Amino acid sequence: MSPEAKPACVLSNETRTTEMDCISGDPSNGGQSVRIRRVRTFIKEHADEELSLAKVAEIAHTSANYVSEKFKEATGINFVKCVARTRYEKAATLLRESDLRVSEIAFAAGFQSLSQFNRVFKKLSGRSPIEYRAAARAVEKGRGCKVTEPTPPRA
Repeated sequence: MSPEAKPACVLSNETRTTEMDCISGDPSNGGQSVRIRRVRTFIKEHADEELSLAKVAEIAHTSANYVSEKFKEATGINFVKCVARTRYEKAATLLRESDLRVSEIAFAAGFQSLSQFNRVFKKLSGRSPIEYRAAARAVEKGRGCKVTEPTPPRA
């Protein structure tokens, strides 16, 4: 089935990723530096704020180049994509579980503009935020199929 021909009840992109979750991953990974674990925790806790590689490197007490290189090694995804995915996941949850306006959700999830939010959400879910919410509500009312968590496509 092509992505354009998805039934209304499918909430997540059907493409599965084999990349490690950039935030939760395996925290007991002994090969992962304390600095990178600190970065992952910081992203998770502050995704709704303005984040930059320089700011995150500062909290990890290292250089932006080190964070960039080691973060991608440890997670399989670069810093910017990880922040976007983290924000997307929060927004998807809010779209399913709240009555906030889409613009309120965009800013609550940490996106800097509504156009950035729409672009990232469509890229990662295959649907606009409004389409995603409509499908989620149809499922909730029993007019659709089983709800699945959003799984972003391989970037």
